[in-house]
Amino acid sequence: MAAAKPVVILGVFVADTAYRADRQPRMGETILGNSFKLGPGGKGSNQAVAAGKLGADITFLTRLGVDAFADMAKHTWRDAGVKSAVIDTPDSYTGAAYIFVEEGTGNNAIIVSPGAAMLISPADIEAHAALIRSAGVFVTQLEQPIEAALKALEIAREAGVTTILNPAPAASLPDRIYTLCDYVTPNETEAEGLTGIKVSSVDDARRAADALLAEGVGAVIVTLGEKGALLHTKDRSEHVGAVSAGPVVETTGAGDAFNGGLAAALAKGVEPLEAVRFACAVAGISVTRPGTAPSMPTLKEVEALLARA
Repeated sequence: MAAAKPVVILGVFVADTAYRADRQPRMGETILGNSFKLGPGGKGSNQAVAAGKLGADITFLTRLGVDAFADMAKHTWRDAGVKSAVIDTPDSYTGAAYIFVEEGTGNNAIIVSPGAAMLISPADIEAHAALIRSAGVFVTQLEQPIEAALKALEIAREAGVTTILNPAPAASLPDRIYTLCDYVTPNETEAEGLTGIKVSSVDDARRAADALLAEGVGAVIVTLGEKGALLHTKDRSEHVGAVSAGPVVETTGAGDAFNGGLAAALAKGVEPLEAVRFACAVAGISVTRPGTAPSMPTLKEVEALLARA
């Protein structure tokens, strides 16, 4: 296999403030929680950490405030082997997220305040165009402004870089973004938001994926939670089952684990179906652990799980 190409991810870092309780409070109500944890998060940052822990040559592009949460970000990336291209923004703040985790199920509800990352502009992207062009795989999501994601995808596409758009959180997208994407990776909710097709089964996912292909996307990968993922292109439609690594503790970081794993595998030249299976294994391990970035597995752990599976 050829040497792995670099991965560049554009996205957001936020400090996760995670609260676990038996249920969510109603408006105006105060309840006692079971635990609290402060840790690193943000979809783009989590994806970068996932790719870094899997041994990818990964650079993360973002804006941070100049504060304690920014220090946490840089420390997290260093530990995971992630290089960073940070635009320091002293007149804003590093993002933060409120995460509620339902104790009995591991299900979650989240509020994200991206802070400085909401100031990422097309001009910032232009200033880092050489970094994006140097990548083998470029990934972005929708937590930073869409105009910045669009500019980055344009630069990557012009340079022949493989592009992945993780359309999360769900948002309405400009039509021209789809033709810039080699891969779009929605979950069921995001696929419905983009297409209007409710995704309750693999067949529903195929219909939603067809609608996205019609918009000009190269390939669609719909993540289906405990049902695994669907890889859908004009020529093939393959359902990959979930790869179980044990009891589910928390699902918060699963999508980010999947996208980071997918990018790392594609950067190594792994063919798409195997890359999806690899990404399912990365996600399968992440849900057996609490937290987001801290739940990401190493390459050795993923390979051991795939060998067993």
